[in-house]
Amino acid sequence: MPRTAQEILDHADELAARFEQAEPGDLRDATALRAVRDACLARATAERDLRDAVVRARHDGHSWAAIGAMVGTSGEAARQRYSQAVTTT
Repeated sequence: MPRTAQEILDHADELAARFEQAEPGDLRDATALRAVRDACLARATAERDLRDAVVRARHDGHSWAAIGAMVGTSGEAARQRYSQAVTTT
C-alpha cells in the first residue's frame, strides 16, 4: 500500500522525537555488532583470497583433488565451488 509524503514525514518526525527523548541507558553497546561486522568482512576477504589462490593453483596445473585436499573437501566439491571462478579468469 503506497504511503503519502505526509505519512513519511510524520513517521520521520516520530522517530526523531524518540531519538531526542532516549535516555543514555536505553542505548546498547554496539561493540558486539561491530565485531560481527568485522568478522563478516574478514570472512569475505578470506573467501576472496581463497578463490584467487584456487584460480592460481589451477592455472599452475594443480588437480582439483589436490586443491580439494588443501581446503578440506573432495576434488569434486572444490571443482563445483570454484570452477566458475577459474573459467572466468
